[in-house]
Amino acid sequence: MGIRDAVSADGTTIVYRVTGPETGRPLVLLHGWAGNLRCWGAAADDLAQRYRVIAVDLRGHGYSDDPGVYDDPKAWAADVAAVLAAESIDSGAVLLAWSYGGIVATDYLATYGTGAVAAAIYTGSLAHIGPGVPGAATGPAMDKAIPGVFEESAGRAVRAFAVFGNANTGPGEDKGVDAQRLFGGSLATAPSVRKALFYRTIDNTETLRALDIPVLVLHGTADPVVPADNGRYIVDNVPGARGSFWEDAQHGLFIEDRARFVAEVSEFVDALD
Repeated sequence: MGIRDAVSADGTTIVYRVTGPETGRPLVLLHGWAGNLRCWGAAADDLAQRYRVIAVDLRGHGYSDDPGVYDDPKAWAADVAAVLAAESIDSGAVLLAWSYGGIVATDYLATYGTGAVAAAIYTGSLAHIGPGVPGAATGPAMDKAIPGVFEESAGRAVRAFAVFGNANTGPGEDKGVDAQRLFGGSLATAPSVRKALFYRTIDNTETLRALDIPVLVLHGTADPVVPADNGRYIVDNVPGARGSFWEDAQHGLFIEDRARFVAEVSEFVDALD
Protein backbone atom coordinates (compact mmCIF):
# COMPACT_ATOMS: atom_id res chain seq x y z
CA MET A 1 0.00 0.00 0.00
CA GLY A 2 1.02 3.60 -0.35
CA ILE A 3 2.83 5.69 -2.98
CA ARG A 4 4.57 3.78 -5.77
CA ASP A 5 5.92 4.52 -9.24
CA ALA A 6 6.36 2.88 -12.61
CA VAL A 7 8.52 3.78 -15.59
CA SER A 8 6.67 4.20 -18.88
CA ALA A 9 7.93 3.15 -22.30
CA ASP A 10 9.55 6.53 -22.98
CA GLY A 11 11.25 6.69 -19.58
CA THR A 12 8.62 8.87 -17.89
CA THR A 13 8.14 8.05 -14.23
CA ILE A 14 4.45 7.71 -13.36
CA VAL A 15 3.56 8.03 -9.68
CA TYR A 16 0.46 6.37 -8.25
CA ARG A 17 -1.11 5.49 -4.91
CA VAL A 18 -2.51 2.10 -3.95
CA THR A 19 -5.13 1.71 -1.22
CA GLY A 20 -7.57 -1.02 -0.28
CA PRO A 21 -7.22 -4.80 -0.11
CA GLU A 22 -4.56 -6.36 -2.33
CA THR A 23 -7.03 -9.10 -3.22
CA GLY A 24 -9.75 -6.66 -4.28
CA ARG A 25 -10.64 -5.98 -7.90
CA PRO A 26 -8.26 -3.30 -9.24
CA LEU A 27 -9.85 0.09 -9.96
CA VAL A 28 -7.44 2.33 -11.88
CA LEU A 29 -8.39 5.97 -11.31
CA LEU A 30 -7.38 8.40 -14.08
CA HIS A 31 -7.95 12.04 -13.16
CA GLY A 32 -8.69 14.97 -15.44
CA TRP A 33 -6.83 17.88 -16.99
CA ALA A 34 -4.69 19.84 -14.50
CA GLY A 35 -5.55 17.45 -11.67
CA ASN A 36 -3.76 14.80 -9.66
CA LEU A 37 -4.40 11.54 -7.82
CA ARG A 38 -5.90 13.43 -4.88
CA CYS A 39 -8.75 14.78 -7.04
CA TRP A 40 -11.02 11.91 -6.05
CA GLY A 41 -11.11 12.90 -2.40
CA ALA A 42 -13.09 10.75 0.00
CA ALA A 43 -14.75 8.80 -2.83
CA ALA A 44 -11.45 6.99 -3.40
CA ASP A 45 -11.31 6.10 0.29
CA ASP A 46 -14.87 4.77 0.15
CA LEU A 47 -14.09 2.60 -2.86
CA ALA A 48 -10.92 1.35 -1.16
CA GLN A 49 -13.03 -0.26 1.54
CA ARG A 50 -13.75 -3.04 -0.96
CA TYR A 51 -11.55 -2.59 -4.03
CA ARG A 52 -7.85 -2.24 -4.78
CA VAL A 53 -7.81 1.44 -5.74
CA ILE A 54 -4.89 2.57 -7.89
CA ALA A 55 -5.00 6.36 -8.27
CA VAL A 56 -2.59 7.62 -10.91
CA ASP A 57 -0.83 10.96 -11.39
CA LEU A 58 -0.98 11.41 -15.17
CA ARG A 59 2.22 12.46 -16.93
CA GLY A 60 3.02 16.10 -16.18
CA HIS A 61 0.67 16.13 -13.19
CA GLY A 62 1.17 15.67 -9.46
CA TYR A 63 4.44 13.89 -8.78
CA SER A 64 4.76 12.22 -12.17
CA ASP A 65 7.47 13.39 -14.58
CA ASP A 66 6.90 16.17 -17.11
CA PRO A 67 8.42 14.69 -20.27
CA GLY A 68 7.17 17.41 -22.61
CA VAL A 69 5.40 14.80 -24.78
CA TYR A 70 1.61 15.08 -24.70
CA ASP A 71 0.42 14.56 -28.27
CA ASP A 72 1.21 10.86 -28.68
CA PRO A 73 -1.69 8.53 -27.74
CA LYS A 74 0.70 5.60 -27.49
CA ALA A 75 2.70 7.44 -24.81
CA TRP A 76 -0.44 8.00 -22.73
CA ALA A 77 -1.41 4.36 -23.26
CA ALA A 78 2.02 3.16 -22.19
CA ASP A 79 1.72 5.08 -18.91
CA VAL A 80 -1.38 3.08 -17.96
CA ALA A 81 0.23 -0.14 -19.17
CA ALA A 82 3.31 0.55 -17.02
CA VAL A 83 1.19 0.94 -13.90
CA LEU A 84 -0.71 -2.28 -14.61
CA ALA A 85 2.55 -4.13 -15.21
CA ALA A 86 4.12 -2.74 -12.04
CA GLU A 87 1.13 -4.04 -10.10
CA SER A 88 1.22 -7.42 -11.90
CA ILE A 89 -2.29 -6.90 -13.25
CA ASP A 90 -2.92 -8.82 -16.45
CA SER A 91 -6.70 -9.19 -16.19
CA GLY A 92 -9.76 -7.91 -14.37
CA ALA A 93 -8.92 -4.22 -14.00
CA VAL A 94 -11.56 -1.50 -14.20
CA LEU A 95 -10.55 1.85 -15.65
CA LEU A 96 -12.33 4.69 -13.82
CA ALA A 97 -11.74 7.91 -15.72
CA TRP A 98 -12.75 11.49 -15.01
CA SER A 99 -12.85 14.24 -17.64
CA TYR A 100 -9.56 14.21 -19.66
CA GLY A 101 -8.79 10.86 -18.04
CA GLY A 102 -11.37 9.35 -20.39
CA ILE A 103 -9.14 10.23 -23.33
CA VAL A 104 -6.21 8.51 -21.63
CA ALA A 105 -8.30 5.42 -20.85
CA THR A 106 -9.45 5.19 -24.46
CA ASP A 107 -5.90 5.71 -25.72
CA TYR A 108 -4.93 2.70 -23.62
CA LEU A 109 -7.80 0.58 -24.97
CA ALA A 110 -6.95 1.61 -28.55
CA THR A 111 -3.31 0.61 -28.12
CA TYR A 112 -3.40 -2.42 -25.80
CA GLY A 113 -6.93 -3.73 -26.17
CA THR A 114 -9.03 -5.17 -23.36
CA GLY A 115 -6.95 -8.17 -22.26
CA ALA A 116 -6.09 -6.69 -18.86
CA VAL A 117 -9.30 -4.69 -18.53
CA ALA A 118 -12.68 -6.04 -17.47
CA ALA A 119 -14.64 -2.79 -17.79
CA ALA A 120 -14.41 0.98 -18.09
CA ILE A 121 -16.25 3.81 -16.36
CA TYR A 122 -16.33 7.33 -17.81
CA THR A 123 -17.45 10.08 -15.43
CA GLY A 124 -17.91 13.64 -16.69
CA SER A 125 -15.66 12.47 -19.45
CA LEU A 126 -14.93 12.33 -23.14
CA ALA A 127 -13.11 9.66 -25.15
CA HIS A 128 -11.13 11.88 -27.50
CA ILE A 129 -10.24 15.48 -28.27
CA GLY A 130 -9.74 18.00 -31.04
CA PRO A 131 -11.50 20.62 -33.17
CA GLY A 132 -14.33 19.06 -35.14
CA VAL A 133 -13.97 15.64 -33.53
CA PRO A 134 -17.47 14.32 -32.72
CA GLY A 135 -18.19 13.86 -29.03
CA ALA A 136 -15.30 16.12 -28.01
CA ALA A 137 -16.90 19.53 -27.48
CA THR A 138 -15.78 21.74 -24.60
CA GLY A 139 -18.35 23.35 -22.33
CA PRO A 140 -18.93 27.05 -21.62
CA ALA A 141 -16.86 27.08 -18.43
CA MET A 142 -13.87 25.59 -20.25
CA ASP A 143 -14.31 27.92 -23.21
CA LYS A 144 -14.40 30.93 -20.88
CA ALA A 145 -11.32 29.79 -18.95
CA ILE A 146 -9.16 29.39 -22.07
CA PRO A 147 -6.60 30.85 -22.74
CA GLY A 148 -6.27 32.39 -19.28
CA VAL A 149 -5.62 29.02 -17.65
CA PHE A 150 -2.49 28.69 -19.78
CA GLU A 151 -0.99 31.91 -18.35
CA GLU A 152 2.31 31.85 -16.48
CA SER A 153 1.20 34.94 -14.56
CA ALA A 154 -0.19 33.63 -11.29
CA GLY A 155 -2.76 36.41 -10.97
CA ARG A 156 -4.16 35.93 -14.46
CA ALA A 157 -4.19 32.13 -14.09
CA VAL A 158 -6.07 32.32 -10.78
CA ARG A 159 -8.70 34.61 -12.29
CA ALA A 160 -9.11 32.25 -15.23
CA PHE A 161 -9.56 29.20 -13.03
CA ALA A 162 -12.11 31.11 -10.97
CA VAL A 163 -14.62 30.93 -13.84
CA PHE A 164 -15.09 27.24 -13.06
CA GLY A 165 -16.83 28.28 -9.86
CA ASN A 166 -18.64 25.24 -8.44
CA ALA A 167 -18.42 23.24 -11.67
CA ASN A 168 -16.06 20.63 -10.23
CA THR A 169 -17.88 20.18 -6.93
CA GLY A 170 -21.51 21.11 -7.44
CA PRO A 171 -23.33 23.86 -5.56
CA GLY A 172 -23.07 24.27 -1.81
CA GLU A 173 -20.67 26.00 0.54
CA ASP A 174 -19.94 22.67 2.23
CA LYS A 175 -17.92 21.70 -0.85
CA GLY A 176 -15.64 24.74 -0.59
CA VAL A 177 -12.69 22.84 0.86
CA ASP A 178 -12.85 20.33 -2.00
CA ALA A 179 -13.07 23.16 -4.53
CA GLN A 180 -9.96 24.82 -3.11
CA ARG A 181 -8.09 21.51 -3.17
CA LEU A 182 -8.93 21.05 -6.84
CA PHE A 183 -7.96 24.64 -7.68
CA GLY A 184 -4.68 24.12 -5.85
CA GLY A 185 -3.90 21.00 -7.84
CA SER A 186 -4.67 22.81 -11.07
CA LEU A 187 -2.37 25.70 -10.22
CA ALA A 188 0.35 23.23 -9.23
CA THR A 189 0.24 21.76 -12.75
CA ALA A 190 2.76 23.54 -14.96
CA PRO A 191 1.16 26.06 -17.36
CA SER A 192 3.03 24.43 -20.24
CA VAL A 193 1.37 21.10 -19.42
CA ARG A 194 -2.07 22.67 -19.09
CA LYS A 195 -1.65 24.12 -22.56
CA ALA A 196 -0.06 21.10 -24.22
CA LEU A 197 -2.97 18.81 -23.37
CA PHE A 198 -5.26 20.91 -25.56
CA TYR A 199 -2.93 20.96 -28.55
CA ARG A 200 -3.81 17.45 -29.49
CA THR A 201 -6.30 15.80 -31.84
CA ILE A 202 -7.40 12.17 -31.64
CA ASP A 203 -10.63 10.51 -32.71
CA ASN A 204 -11.22 7.24 -30.83
CA THR A 205 -14.66 6.54 -32.31
CA GLU A 206 -13.60 3.29 -33.96
CA THR A 207 -12.06 2.09 -30.70
CA LEU A 208 -15.34 2.78 -28.89
CA ARG A 209 -17.31 0.85 -31.52
CA ALA A 210 -15.02 -2.15 -31.20
CA LEU A 211 -15.01 -2.42 -27.40
CA ASP A 212 -15.98 -5.83 -26.05
CA ILE A 213 -16.15 -4.93 -22.34
CA PRO A 214 -18.94 -3.43 -20.21
CA VAL A 215 -18.88 0.37 -20.14
CA LEU A 216 -20.67 2.72 -17.75
CA VAL A 217 -21.03 6.46 -18.38
CA LEU A 218 -21.83 8.77 -15.47
CA HIS A 219 -22.49 12.37 -16.49
CA GLY A 220 -24.22 15.45 -15.12
CA THR A 221 -26.76 17.01 -17.48
CA ALA A 222 -25.60 20.49 -16.40
CA ASP A 223 -21.86 19.81 -16.78
CA PRO A 224 -20.35 23.13 -17.95
CA VAL A 225 -16.86 21.72 -18.51
CA VAL A 226 -17.48 18.54 -20.52
CA PRO A 227 -21.00 18.68 -22.00
CA ALA A 228 -23.26 15.70 -21.38
CA ASP A 229 -23.48 15.10 -25.13
CA ASN A 230 -19.89 13.82 -24.95
CA GLY A 231 -21.03 11.16 -22.50
CA ARG A 232 -24.00 10.33 -24.72
CA TYR A 233 -21.59 9.93 -27.65
CA ILE A 234 -19.74 7.22 -25.72
CA VAL A 235 -23.01 5.45 -24.85
CA ASP A 236 -24.19 5.65 -28.46
CA ASN A 237 -20.97 4.18 -29.87
CA VAL A 238 -19.95 1.48 -27.38
CA PRO A 239 -21.95 -1.73 -27.87
CA GLY A 240 -24.10 -2.34 -24.81
CA ALA A 241 -22.84 0.70 -22.89
CA ARG A 242 -25.00 1.96 -20.05
CA GLY A 243 -25.50 5.64 -19.23
CA SER A 244 -26.51 7.28 -15.96
CA PHE A 245 -27.20 10.95 -16.55
CA TRP A 246 -27.68 12.93 -13.35
CA GLU A 247 -30.27 15.65 -13.71
CA ASP A 248 -28.80 19.15 -13.11
CA ALA A 249 -25.51 17.74 -11.78
CA GLN A 250 -22.21 19.26 -12.89
CA HIS A 251 -18.66 18.01 -13.49
CA GLY A 252 -17.27 16.34 -10.35
CA LEU A 253 -19.99 13.81 -9.53
CA PHE A 254 -17.78 12.00 -7.00
CA ILE A 255 -17.77 15.18 -4.90
CA GLU A 256 -21.20 16.58 -5.71
CA ASP A 257 -22.94 13.38 -4.55
CA ARG A 258 -20.28 11.05 -3.23
CA ALA A 259 -22.68 8.45 -1.87
CA ARG A 260 -24.51 8.09 -5.17
CA PHE A 261 -21.25 7.97 -7.12
CA VAL A 262 -19.78 5.22 -4.94
CA ALA A 263 -23.05 3.28 -5.04
CA GLU A 264 -23.35 3.39 -8.85
CA VAL A 265 -19.69 2.51 -9.39
CA SER A 266 -19.91 -0.35 -6.87
CA GLU A 267 -23.10 -1.75 -8.37
CA PHE A 268 -21.51 -1.78 -11.83
CA VAL A 269 -18.23 -3.31 -10.65
CA ASP A 270 -19.93 -5.98 -8.53
CA ALA A 271 -22.06 -7.03 -11.49
CA LEU A 272 -18.86 -7.99 -13.33
CA ASP A 273 -18.53 -10.94 -10.95
